Amino acid sequence: MARPRRTDQQLVAFARQVVRHTQDIRELRQALAVVLPAELHASLEQTARVLGVGRATVPRLQSGFRQRRRSGDGGGQGWGGRRRALMRAEEEREFLRPWAEHAQAGGVVVVAPIRAALAQHLGRTVAASVVYRFLARQGWRKVAPDTRHPKSDPQIQEAWKKNFRKTWRPC
Repeated sequence: MARPRRTDQQLVAFARQVVRHTQDIRELRQALAVVLPAELHASLEQTARVLGVGRATVPRLQSGFRQRRRSGDGGGQGWGGRRRALMRAEEEREFLRPWAEHAQAGGVVVVAPIRAALAQHLGRTVAASVVYRFLARQGWRKVAPDTRHPKSDPQIQEAWKKNFRKTWRPC
């Protein structure tokens, strides 16, 4: 037999008030995740269907609403962010400054030295993919040469091929 549902009437009253006055969809979903089961005795599946979310999301929404009420602030930390960041964004920019200056002067930037310098800076080895993501985060991109010269003329090339003197001789 399932546990009986406990409802905090003050929390439900606060959720009703939020439903009436909020302009934020996230806040509305959180408040409705509290109100619907309390008022309509809806199950998690029914509440999820009404809110357009998955069943497992409903308790998360309820918990987020409780935490929001407890802390009193308008939000909290979302799910996003750089949880495993090696450096802050400003540190990354500062780290890449010498290579940026080199690239601005027309130099070619190679990933291997950046990877070695990053490993030395962090004091541990890093994969090449880390450096590529690092560069992409800072807005760098790979610039490859064109497959043909911009001043090439296909007609002149064909004429040269037709009139080229054959230098091959049989032995």
